[in-house]
Amino acid sequence: MTRIFGLGAMLLGAPGLGQQATSGAELRQADVALRGAVVKAVRPPLESVYEALLDTVRFRQVALAPNGKRVAWVESGSEPGSRNGGGVIQVLDLSEPGAKPVHVTVCLGHSACNESSLTWDSDGRRLAFLSDAGLGGTAQLYVVDVVSNGPARKLTSFTTAVSAPRWAPDGDSVAVLVMQGDGAEHAKGPTGPASRETGVVQESHPVRRVAVVDADGDGHRFVSPEHLFVYEFSWSPDSETLAITAAPPPGDANWWVAKLHAVDVESGRARLLHAPKWALAEPTWSPDGKHVAFIEGLMSDQGVHGGDVHVVPAAGGKARNVTPGMKATATSLDWVAPGRLVFGAQVQGESALGAVDPVKGGVTMLWKGPEHISAGGSVGASLSRDGELSAVLRESFTRAPDVWVGPVGAWKPVTRHNAEVKLPVGAVRSVTWKSDGLEMQGWLMAPPTPPVGSARAPMVTSIHGGPAAGVLPAFHPQALLLTSQGYYVFLPNARGSFGQGADFVQANRRDFGYGDLRDVMAGVDAVLASEPVDPTRLGITGWSYGGYMTMWAVTQTQRFRAAVAGAGVSNWQSYYGTNRIDTWMLPYFGASVYDEPDVYSRSSPINFVKLVRTPTLLLHGERDVEVPASQSYEFFKALKALGQKTQLVIYADEGHGLRKLEHQWDRSKRLVEWFDTHLPPPNLPAPRVTTPLR
Repeated sequence: MTRIFGLGAMLLGAPGLGQQATSGAELRQADVALRGAVVKAVRPPLESVYEALLDTVRFRQVALAPNGKRVAWVESGSEPGSRNGGGVIQVLDLSEPGAKPVHVTVCLGHSACNESSLTWDSDGRRLAFLSDAGLGGTAQLYVVDVVSNGPARKLTSFTTAVSAPRWAPDGDSVAVLVMQGDGAEHAKGPTGPASRETGVVQESHPVRRVAVVDADGDGHRFVSPEHLFVYEFSWSPDSETLAITAAPPPGDANWWVAKLHAVDVESGRARLLHAPKWALAEPTWSPDGKHVAFIEGLMSDQGVHGGDVHVVPAAGGKARNVTPGMKATATSLDWVAPGRLVFGAQVQGESALGAVDPVKGGVTMLWKGPEHISAGGSVGASLSRDGELSAVLRESFTRAPDVWVGPVGAWKPVTRHNAEVKLPVGAVRSVTWKSDGLEMQGWLMAPPTPPVGSARAPMVTSIHGGPAAGVLPAFHPQALLLTSQGYYVFLPNARGSFGQGADFVQANRRDFGYGDLRDVMAGVDAVLASEPVDPTRLGITGWSYGGYMTMWAVTQTQRFRAAVAGAGVSNWQSYYGTNRIDTWMLPYFGASVYDEPDVYSRSSPINFVKLVRTPTLLLHGERDVEVPASQSYEFFKALKALGQKTQLVIYADEGHGLRKLEHQWDRSKRLVEWFDTHLPPPNLPAPRVTTPLR
């Protein structure tokens, strides 16, 4: 059934997907609006929009077989009970015209199965993946022969977390990352809820190692050193060596100082290949096994990769930047031929696929577009061995995701789960402007029914996290909730963002809040100069670094009349000593807080809190280790003491992101209600009262 979110469909269509039936008066009013009369817009019920957005099918990964004959993907939301988490694996034979996807699973009879992390062998016949077998415990490694359609075989029984399976090119084994040591069973990663520490603190830390698992089920052995926490790895073409990015534990804290090593699989001996100046990611072997490529750059978040492409000899030697001066940010890598490195990239707010000759240099953009493409993470694609065929997850602000396969830029859909979904958003356009002589870019999402005549609508500026990240046109439920309720949403890519090269990413070092806020405000002015936005009804929001920027903005300007700060930093000095990932701060601030406290103090919102006049809602996960909840408590206590309108909500047992559905809904509802209350459009009824979180 077609799922439509637009104003007319929400009001005039039959109730469904959580929609509430509408009254005859509402129907008549909507009909008049659709005929072009100047009337007040009727907003669809927020919960109905939320439920419909939640019912879209999500995709976690797509993996193309090296020979290009089969494609597999992980989807959720296509089966009852699979809205939150979970994963269903589908495999499609591309060589058979009219073939239907086949469900691959070890969880027959279990509706709450969680399966993920797909990897093909070199023949494209066997698929390895992780599954919890519907038991809800630690996921284990399984292998299935998709040609014989036999049952999946279980290869591991680890008691701690397993991740990132990768087939050896010779097909004899699969390597995985396995947590070991004290506390390994509780490790959730930097964004997960922290385990509680009592007794003697930080005496030991778990280590994540590479285990090589025999594909025939004859056991496993650990091959990476016991003293290194491994973040990423890749196999050499001869299956004899692993390239790893690794650092001494604690693993959550030291990703930013990881180095590139080569590990001999037989002996386990490791040798250093490259000690980077900045963070590194995406180790990738050349087809002849003589070089390793990687991405190096200033990165603020583990797993959010971005930088220039570098190459280092596998036998040892100096690394070279093969994309110097590139006005883009590389995010993923595939070495498909001796002279052809293909990379995913962000280019001024758009996704791209590029190629570079690692010897001769010279970047060629193969494709670029206003959408988000990936294989399940950073911008990029899952490529066939020769790079001629690719599989991607495609989505944009106006299109929910689906799986597409084909030559780069000539993809055809292989799923149509969300093809007929009409998202609750109007026109979307790229906004460009100048700030301090720098070229800026952002995205503006209009409501489905824009203001008519001289009317003006409220606008919320949403600041992305990072700061080393970037807003791309993607399925953005929170922004869509706001547009569905009549708000414009502005998403700027200020200095410090990906998309315009290394210098632009580094442009806010030792200057948090100053230059980037000037960029944001200049962008707001650019929107006001061209769009029907009410300058007296501006809001601001963000999460993580975006939460910090929200706190900072309300101490620096009174142009925003309402603010919602999620997981924000209010005091960089106290943050330094209480978060568990402080290594990321040294490249940005240039020194520790103990050596140069002033550079931290000058960018701390708490030191300017007396200037706040903006009603500010603060949201935080109780067990956040990336940004401890104490940061929101500090700001909240100050605002309360100063008599400013504020509210603090702490979500029980949550980390840096909210994982529980009830908390996600509560956050969304509170965000819209806060802006409705403090930026009330003329047609809204009296403000609603937010009920306390239970």
